[in-house]
Amino acid sequence: MLVLTRAAVGSTNPAKVAAVREALTTLAPGCVVAPVAAASGVGAQPFGDEATRAGALERARRALAISGADIAFGLEGGVELERERVWLLSWVAAVDPRGREGYASGLRMLLPPSLGKGLRDGAELGTLIDDLFAVKDSKSASGAIGLLTAGAVSRTDAFADLVAMSLAPWIHPDHYR
Repeated sequence: MLVLTRAAVGSTNPAKVAAVREALTTLAPGCVVAPVAAASGVGAQPFGDEATRAGALERARRALAISGADIAFGLEGGVELERERVWLLSWVAAVDPRGREGYASGLRMLLPPSLGKGLRDGAELGTLIDDLFAVKDSKSASGAIGLLTAGAVSRTDAFADLVAMSLAPWIHPDHYR
């Protein structure tokens, strides 16, 4: 179990904040989670692993600087365009005031090919998914994952696993020196 008093999330998105709370309920019970509006620095729709990971790290660093928390998390969703295939991908970065970092990636799934054109034209995945399913602000709730899996997997649940995985350097610090 981790001894953390206060964690910051570099987002006010309810699904992302809930993911951090869900992971810390098990790993750091009693830790207060504070949402912080923190820009990713990579634009509204990151493309590829490198930009998505960089966005997660920037959100975590900004949240830590603003909040003064024991640890901060950045959660970032991105896409990868591979010819006619469109992939959803995600990264979580965790940072603490001593400069320690942890990362996890996942949530990689094939998206409907019809989304490729809109993404190439500059649209954000959340907007395209909202249009596809005739809903509003899905990225703050179940997200593309929840809608495409008929609720079997939510964005919050999937991100919560990544948050927990990003904490491995704090759970087993001797193995991450």
